[in-house]
Amino acid sequence: MDALKERIALYWAQRAPAFREQRLRELSSEKRDRWLAELKRYLPDRKNMEILDIGTGAGFFALLLSPEGHAVTGIDLTEEMIREAEACAKRMKLSAAFQVMDAEQPDFASGRFDAIITRNLTWTLPRLEKAYSAWYDLLKPGGVLVNFDADYCRVSAETETPVLPDDHAHKLLDASVLQENDAITMELSAWQQPRPQWDVELLLGAGFEQVTVDTGVWKRIYSEIDEFYNPVPIFTIAAYRTE
Repeated sequence: MDALKERIALYWAQRAPAFREQRLRELSSEKRDRWLAELKRYLPDRKNMEILDIGTGAGFFALLLSPEGHAVTGIDLTEEMIREAEACAKRMKLSAAFQVMDAEQPDFASGRFDAIITRNLTWTLPRLEKAYSAWYDLLKPGGVLVNFDADYCRVSAETETPVLPDDHAHKLLDASVLQENDAITMELSAWQQPRPQWDVELLLGAGFEQVTVDTGVWKRIYSEIDEFYNPVPIFTIAAYRTE
């Protein structure tokens, strides 16, 4: 693991227990149905799919889709997050597999998955083009990658941010954790290009035949300011392997 990836893993290791509890609350909130509706915009309309949740964290997407009749595997670089995901699955009595694994080089057979899903991960990957190529290889023909993310490295300090509630995750973080987040973001921003335009170029270069972008998802998911609110506008990228 290179130095930056190690820093990112350590950062999320610190946040893992609180992150688990927030994701469990989110799964019990109105956000659950909103996220499920967004995923169903792109996922094939059938049961028993093999789905890979990359950067699963505490397992939110994996535990969202497992009850829908799919075989979901969640991977994350941070061992503490995988333990939290397994604890969530046990607590919710749901079936999903979780493994510690590098998102840039997942260790699965080619053509295994019907769909790959990910949330707020790709902006943290130092070699995003390598990841997209690897993910293309993991999809079956007709498979889809659904990526929810934002251009976090280009959030201006002057950008107007609404007043966040006291129970919002970012208001509960220690100053040292916030400083580390800012330092990681600055290092990542050194080589990232504007998104999602950059992602579209990388995905087409990786072999995906069709790529669509939806910038309206942010308003649909975060229509109110609560503990789950994301002040940075997220987008959805759907990329299809047709061959």
